[in-house]
Amino acid sequence: MMQSTADGLVLRDDQAGICTLTLNRPDKFNALSAGMIEALTTQLDTVSADSSVRVVVIKANGRAFCVGHDLKEMREANDPKLTKQLFSQCGAMMQRLETMPQPIIASVHAVATAAGCQLVAACDLAVASEKAKFAVSGINLGLFCSTPAVALSRNLGRKQALEMLLTGDFIDAATAKTYGLVNQVVAAEELDQAVATMAAKIAAKPPEAVKMGKALFYKQLNQPLAAAYDLANEAITCNFYLDDTIEGVNAFLEKRDPSWKR
Repeated sequence: MMQSTADGLVLRDDQAGICTLTLNRPDKFNALSAGMIEALTTQLDTVSADSSVRVVVIKANGRAFCVGHDLKEMREANDPKLTKQLFSQCGAMMQRLETMPQPIIASVHAVATAAGCQLVAACDLAVASEKAKFAVSGINLGLFCSTPAVALSRNLGRKQALEMLLTGDFIDAATAKTYGLVNQVVAAEELDQAVATMAAKIAAKPPEAVKMGKALFYKQLNQPLAAAYDLANEAITCNFYLDDTIEGVNAFLEKRDPSWKR
């Protein structure tokens, strides 16, 4: 069933446990205006609390995936306090992607620049069309993409991230895969099916294990090695005694297919 925010900036469609959120500001290349950030945050908060949703896909309408912040809107406001508030709200939205219980897949059909590239990096997984291109090109305007740098530096190698940030150059989809920005690159006409296949595969897994696993993955990342193992030991012990896990292990030992709760 297709739903949308009151202003229609983000569309929601749910099918078989997979929620697709579509950026819907095609005339502005899906620039992240204050309204767009608010609309996407609202949808993420709603979906996060929806236990029927197993996987979230973020895609976009129009000729671009997302070209970053709406610089015209920001320049017209011309207010440092409002500008800082906008960046803070955008940063909170990006962090929301990490704290969501459901895995988030970016479906990138076209150009993703600046905060649009940040959005791709902030998603858990990403599939790109071979026609997609990526850049953090604020430096070409005299503006180092500081906030996108946070997401890029946590997904790419340092030298690759800094090269993008300091040159502002575009990279193609194949290079984005090599850098670790996206998981898969497919032909444009195969993008929707590739994303659907990935989403369905994850949606078929026991949801509690997926939820616990995603939370642990991010929590341990910036911990010292011993602390990371302590967190992982606690998480996997709890995971081992979930009903679905008990069923999965028993099914493996008994050489049969598991019958998980749905």
